[in-house]
This record gives sequence, C-alpha cells and structure tokens, in this order.
Amino acid sequence: MKKVLLGVTVILMCSACGAPSLRYKYKVNKLAATGKFEEAADVVSSKKRTYGKRDQVLYNLDRASLLHDAQQPVQSDVLLAQAQQQITDSYTQSITAHAGQFLINDLTTAYNAADYETALTFFYRAMNFLQQKDVRSAAVEARKAVFFLDHLRGSKHKGYTDDPFVQYMASLVFESVGELSDARIARQNALRAYQKYGWATPQFYVPHNANEYGEIILFHYAGQIPLKKSQTLQLAWNDVLAFANSPAEDGESVSPEVQNAVYAGLTGSAITISYPVLENQSYYAVSSKARVNGQQIPLQKMTDISALIKQDLDSKMPGIWFRLATRAVLKRVAAVQARHAVENASEDKNNSAGQFVEMLVSALGAALEKADTRQWFTLPATIYMTRVFVVPGPQQISLLLQDENGNIISEYTFENITVHAGERVFLHHRTAY
Repeated sequence: MKKVLLGVTVILMCSACGAPSLRYKYKVNKLAATGKFEEAADVVSSKKRTYGKRDQVLYNLDRASLLHDAQQPVQSDVLLAQAQQQITDSYTQSITAHAGQFLINDLTTAYNAADYETALTFFYRAMNFLQQKDVRSAAVEARKAVFFLDHLRGSKHKGYTDDPFVQYMASLVFESVGELSDARIARQNALRAYQKYGWATPQFYVPHNANEYGEIILFHYAGQIPLKKSQTLQLAWNDVLAFANSPAEDGESVSPEVQNAVYAGLTGSAITISYPVLENQSYYAVSSKARVNGQQIPLQKMTDISALIKQDLDSKMPGIWFRLATRAVLKRVAAVQARHAVENASEDKNNSAGQFVEMLVSALGAALEKADTRQWFTLPATIYMTRVFVVPGPQQISLLLQDENGNIISEYTFENITVHAGERVFLHHRTAY
C-alpha cells in the first residue's frame, strides 16, 4: 500500500506543471485590446514560472510578439532568437519524455511549436530587423524561412506544407537586398501556396518606374487568435477502445496487451476524458485602409492565422484521441492491478483496502488527465498589408480601422516617415480590439 501511494506521489510531482490558464490569457488579451502591449508583456514576464522549464519557448514567443507590437524590436528579437534555438533543440527530445504522454498526459513533454508558429518566428525577426534598418539581418531570416518551408514541402504531403505570407515577405526582403532570383522563387512559392489554401492572391500595383519613388509597406496585425481550452467528455469503454484501435497520424497503434485488458472485462463502464477545443475571441477592427496624400488604399489579407490554428489542431486530433484512449486504458489497468496487489497482500476479508486503492489510483489518474491547451496565444488573428509608392521625402500615413460593415471605427497615424527614392520602409500596427 505504501509503495502504491509513493508511486502516485511521484507521478503527481512529475506532472505538476500545466498550461497557462485561460484566466491568465484573458488578462493579457484584455491589455492588448486596449493597446497596452508593454504592460501585457510585463504580465507575461511576471508569470514566467507558470510556463515551467519545459515550456520556456512559449514564454519567449508570447512575450516577444507583445514587445514587437510595443515597438521594442531589440528586446523582442532577443526572445525570438532564444525561441528559435529552443524549437531546434525540441526536435532532439528523448524517447523517455514522449513516454509520459501515454502514461500521464500530453503536458509531460516540452512544447513542440507548430510549423506555422515556427514560420512566423522568421517573419517577426525580419520585421524587427527592418524596423532597425538592418535589411541584411532581415535577409538572413528570410533565407531561414524559405529553407524551413522547402523542408516542409519535401517532408509532408498534406496539411501545412508552406506559408504563402511568409514566402511573400521573404520575396520582399530578397528584393530589398538585390537577391532577385531568390525573390522570384519565393514569390512563385507564395502564389502556389495561396492557390493551395484557396486564399485570395494579393495583387499590388507597382509602377514601372518604381525606383524613382519611395515605397511604404504597411502591415496591420488584426484581432486575437482562438484560444485553446479544455473540453471534457464522457465515453463508454467500447468507444475508448475504438479510438485506441485507430492508428495515430504517425502510424502508432495500441499494444495487444492493452486490447486484451479491455476485452478481459473493462468494457461496460465509462470514463471522462479532456481534450483541446478552440474558443474564438471577439474583436471589431477586422480590416483597414491606408490614407496617404489624400488617397485611400485598402489593405489586403495576407494570412489567416486563425485558420492555420484550426487546421493544425484538426490534423493533430487523431493523435490526441489515440493517446487519450491509450492512457485511459492503461490507467484503468493500473487501478485494477493496484487493487489486486493490495488484496493479495492484505488479510482484510472484505477487501476494503484494495477497493480504496483502486478508487485512489483511478481518481488520481483522472486528475492527471489534462488537455494540452498550450499555444503561442499572443499572435494576431489575421495580417493585412499594402504597398504604397510615394514621392521621396517626409510622409504622413494613416491607418483607418474598419468594422465588419466597412465603417471606420478608429485611426492610427504614422508621422514623420521619411522615404528616399528606391527605398522601402516597413511599418506595422497591431489592433486587438
């Protein structure tokens, strides 16, 4: 009995860390919605321990994008550089770490950034460098981005295999440093990816004598992405076995021993499981126009990050269900075996000790079953962009924010923007309301 309790205690200690709570995410998002991005970044900083050692990559990503929105590119880039290294390191996780997914819950492993999140780190770092007029460093991020996306296209046959927006951004950066061949290839990849996703391909007017003008490339990061939250569901054991018998996306299948345990008499009861679902966040500024020299130019949607999040979760659900079912069976088997072990070692005629241990192990197993709701949650829902060619010299450009009916609900002005002939200036503004 003492050994059983000791084992349960060890499991609890090993799985104490969880994902940042919804309440915490709501608090950060509320500050972002009022434009207090630096204050929101400070809240993230104050909750660093909440992320745990395994999920420092998420801490760095969440704080980095808020600092980027607060127009602090240097501080943002330090965190993004660390996050990129952590993402690289995560690919070398041990098999032992993954074993915990089948015994405790999906939170036992370090967070493995989604491919779309990895691609966006290159965009954010490039923008940070461009804000500092460091086009060469931005080009390094563009090359890293296209290399990463080339690898995805070669290793995956479905789902997220390319990013049209990141490819388009890379083409602009390559053009800015005179790498026209790389720019052409990245632009072609962007167009193919837009067609693949069925998204509207952006079309921008570029004058034939563009080098005689200055160019302003304006980004509007709009809204808040859907948040992952935990959903509970009660399933009958025969349904659990059906999920366990369905191979995960990587071809894994449940062991014969687990199948035999279920067939041996675990069917007929039910179990409560937890899994991640998406909760949409409301916001009002859903599109925008640029006003410069009396002319209004609509911004075009470049990427739908909310759609990428849904696609990513949908692609992972078969594996999530598979691990849920396998864990449910293993935990039930462990509870029954614990009861038998105590009964065999006890002189209690009524087997009350065995029943108590079975109940305890079952309850702890249920308590440890937590949905993996981790995500880079400070991203915008969509990113819009326009390209504006202006007469060289000082400029004032305004971003007119629109609601879903096209009504202008607010305005943000970039003042004293100087653009030289043949030069590009990259600007961005984030709205989360």
